[in-house]
Amino acid sequence: MDLFYRILIYIHVLSVVASIGPFFILLPMVKKLRVAQAAELNAYLDPFWLVVRLSKHAGHILVTTGVLLVILGPWSFKTPWIVMTLLIMFASLFFLARAFSPKLRKLQESGVNKEEVAAKLKRSIWTYLILLMAMLWFMVVKPPLW
Repeated sequence: MDLFYRILIYIHVLSVVASIGPFFILLPMVKKLRVAQAAELNAYLDPFWLVVRLSKHAGHILVTTGVLLVILGPWSFKTPWIVMTLLIMFASLFFLARAFSPKLRKLQESGVNKEEVAAKLKRSIWTYLILLMAMLWFMVVKPPLW
């Protein structure tokens, strides 16, 4: 395996860490959102916006390096674990586009039930983490599905 391919693998793994890791930090912050006053609300919402933005950009690197790894490596895009990873990835893209931004904007509205929106936000975090961890499982285990 040449050096360039190994560097691509390293960048690919780093982008996975950047995509998944920060979402775990958000889970305890959801509790704070439920009781946050208007003055402190932005201090709790800013990390959410940052993590969503970071995840999107890390995802671009993840996809780019993933495509290069398939092209340069021993697999094809028809390999079962790659097909499943791509299917889950496309599902997670649609989910990410609708899961966080509308809820974060809703929390900034006056008179909103913060408890209800925070619960939906927590559910979105867990759903997205499960999607990301499923992709990670396929990439690591590489199960022979068919």
